[in-house]
Amino acid sequence: MEKLTIHRGVVAPLDRSNVDTDAIIPKQFLKSIKRTGFGVNLFDEWRYMDVGQPGMDNSKRPLNPDFVLNQARYQNASILLARRNFGCGSSREHAPWALQDYGFRAVIAPSFADIFYNNCFKIGLLPVPLSEQGVDRLFMEVASFPGFELIVDLENRVVRTVNGDFSEPFEVSDHRRYCLLNGLDEIGLTLQKADLIRAYEARRLEAQPWLDNRLAG
Repeated sequence: MEKLTIHRGVVAPLDRSNVDTDAIIPKQFLKSIKRTGFGVNLFDEWRYMDVGQPGMDNSKRPLNPDFVLNQARYQNASILLARRNFGCGSSREHAPWALQDYGFRAVIAPSFADIFYNNCFKIGLLPVPLSEQGVDRLFMEVASFPGFELIVDLENRVVRTVNGDFSEPFEVSDHRRYCLLNGLDEIGLTLQKADLIRAYEARRLEAQPWLDNRLAG
């Protein structure tokens, strides 16, 4: 998992509340568990003018010019700004996969659905809860300044503008912060104890050799 310490990036504003996981990545695209290849279908029903299906050539599909991700000023955005209760609905891991595969490193909103919030940390995507007032301020800033950027500082648990005229702390647990700063998912965290696990298994088999039921040869 890629480390996340301090990220600076262009902000894309999605001015909607209660964005559910089916809107983030529609159900017909959930046939793979590879974690990659979902970015082209992120927000598919809002992003394109036709009905998307797996295997389509997305480069030939008609784009919705009014949708934020299709507008030139938000190209290469890596921070998504949204409203409250982002990621509600079904508990599909593909939703944060699609956001990350598109290129987002952080999502800022006043609140997140619990399962979506937890799933983000498993892949290194940072969900950042800020106050309603702070999010309102950022929406105004994004609308006013093309190419508007933010700095998401996980080390100090704060979001700030590049010129320093806005700064707001956010909450994230010490454990999740440690994992993101060190690029550790659940498997990586477990493998840090690999020597202890091997030593335990050796002691267990020495005391209970009948547990080793592997066939010789």
